[in-house]
Amino acid sequence: MYVNISEAPYRIADLSRVMTPALAIYPEIVDANIDATLRLLDGDANRWRPHVKTAKLGFTMKRLVERGVRAAKSATTLELLTACEAGASDVLLAYSVVGANAARVREIAASHPQTKVSVLVETPEQAALWQDTGIGVFLDVNSGMNRTGIEQDHVHQIVSLARATSGNFKGLHYYDGHMHIEDRVARQVAAWAGYDRLMELVDACESAGAQVGEVITSGTPALPCGAAYPRFRNASFIHRVSPGTVVYNDATSLEQLQGLGYQAAVVVVTAVVSHPIKNRFTCDAGHKTVSADAGVPTCVVAGHADYVPLKPSEEHLPVDAIDVPGIGTHLYLVPRHVCPTVNNFDHALIVEGGRITSIEPVTARGREVAFR
Repeated sequence: MYVNISEAPYRIADLSRVMTPALAIYPEIVDANIDATLRLLDGDANRWRPHVKTAKLGFTMKRLVERGVRAAKSATTLELLTACEAGASDVLLAYSVVGANAARVREIAASHPQTKVSVLVETPEQAALWQDTGIGVFLDVNSGMNRTGIEQDHVHQIVSLARATSGNFKGLHYYDGHMHIEDRVARQVAAWAGYDRLMELVDACESAGAQVGEVITSGTPALPCGAAYPRFRNASFIHRVSPGTVVYNDATSLEQLQGLGYQAAVVVVTAVVSHPIKNRFTCDAGHKTVSADAGVPTCVVAGHADYVPLKPSEEHLPVDAIDVPGIGTHLYLVPRHVCPTVNNFDHALIVEGGRITSIEPVTARGREVAFR
């Protein structure tokens, strides 16, 4: 795991009134991460459709919009609503919805006519839900991740569905979030092979009279691959990459995207609460604080590459160290997976120049009320 992370950018001058654990966001680093992404995209903000499951805050989504990044992806109706309210002009709910969830999407779209809303489908039955609604449809193509979507080899099925949704067919969604090959060259070779097959699908759809307006690819590890793929440049369609993690970054993305100018813009401020045994201390940052879904260690302790976080319990994070810090010492944790970590908090401290300048709600945390 990437561990060479300095503590200096994250120090908060006065922590006397901060209850830990606390989520801290650094807007200057957020802006630098946006700039780093746009550099990969030749400065064209229209080539980026970030997934706001990471950003979560209306505060951050507005920052993206102000920088010209006006298209977005979301996974929940609450994220969709927050992106619309933040000023995004084009939002894809990148999740197949049915029943009351689909009805809620139609409500949100109707109440935000200034925003183009679209959804994913992979069956004729799902597509039928959106006929005559004004809501766009992207076909979900299984890139080999085998989580959702129509398999790439099922060309006839994809073309038939594209033709059947011609009234609101927008394009193809191809999420290759499984491209975790450590070697960057090998990762690009594998990603580009998938994009070659994707281009064959585009050609098949258009030969059948279904115009592809947009192609969406590239989770975080495949971002450089999608940005550099030659056939996406000057194509007949709009191509957009869709990583969201790069807005904040985490220990995993910093390892995957080394050398591209990214920094962690989010940390969890924690305090040492115990010295249970020799060479071990415990912080108040268990898995209800720093997500454990990416495995152990759940985080990196900024400025302390020699600290080894162990398996957390709900509210406790034990850490092994040769020299243990005193009880009450504050530390800054860079999560291994930032997206669900942000989702663990109701509020975030906004830190600029080493000082807390505001407290912002994690607007799209969780979900909307289930019964409507």
